[in-house]
Order: sequence, then C-alpha cells, then structure tokens
Amino acid sequence: MQTIEKFKTWNPALRVRRNHALEHATLQILAEKRHPHRLGGLSDTRGFWVFGEIEPETLFQAAEEARKRLNKGEHHLAIHPHCGTNFAAAGIVGGFFAWLAMLGVKKNWNDRMDRLANVITLVTLGMIVAQPLGPKLQKAVTTEANLGDLKVVEVKRMNDQGMPTHRVLTVS
Repeated sequence: MQTIEKFKTWNPALRVRRNHALEHATLQILAEKRHPHRLGGLSDTRGFWVFGEIEPETLFQAAEEARKRLNKGEHHLAIHPHCGTNFAAAGIVGGFFAWLAMLGVKKNWNDRMDRLANVITLVTLGMIVAQPLGPKLQKAVTTEANLGDLKVVEVKRMNDQGMPTHRVLTVS
C-alpha cells in the first residue's frame, strides 16, 4: 500500500489524477445542463481531451464551473459512472472469475463446453461484485478531487478524422 500512496502523490500521477477529476466533473456538469451530445474524455498530465460535438466556449465554461465546484467541496463530481476505471474493474474481476471457473478443465471442447454455464454464472457474479469497486477505485486511486491550484487555461477545438476533438489545457 505504501507504493500506491507514493505513486498517488508523485507529481505526474497527481496531475493526471487531478485532471481526471476535473474531466469527470466537467462532463457531469454538461450532463446536468442537458448537453444534447454524447461526450467522452481522456486525461493526461497537461489537461484532458473531450471527444464529441460541443462549442469550445461551452466546454471552457463547464470546466471552470467544475473547477470551482470541486474546490468548494463537491467531490462527488469527480466520480463518473462511465469511467474506464469502472469497466477495467469489472473486466479484471469478471476475467478472474472466468479463470477460476476453468481451472482443471482438459483441453478438449467438450470439457470446456461443459463448464460454460459455470463460467457465465461466475462472470456475472464477478460483474456484480465489481459494481461498487470501480467508483471506489476512482475515489482512492484514479482521481484527486482536491485540485490545489489547478487552473483551466485554454480549450482548443480540433477535428480528428471527422470526430470533433477538444484539448482542455490546465496548469498548476
């Protein structure tokens, strides 16, 4: 656990975690305002990317509101229901349960098919078990809702092979 704590406070990791929290909060604020288009995001040390149709000024304003609300203590905005962390947690737990279900199976298809019901049952159970794990991992590891002196400095619109792409740049 000490290694994870060191990683979480290592400057590049902390910047990604803060930008990840700001990305989530920005997307949640846009959802609150009933933004009509589906959006996705990806964070890094310099800010985050938003994929989908949105005006850069609207995105900038939402990011600024997100920053202010996170700094005022609305840390729940940093946890997003469609975060890749949730999907990764479900995949890891489901995959582990599938592996458990296949332990001891011979290499022929009949034996494998005989285990299919067990695999489906255990993977489903794994997905259920993983449901609360993703948000907990977001809160504890992949986001940092305390943004410190993080500021949004610019939103650039780009076109990536027909998909509108926006670069939200931050500094701290």
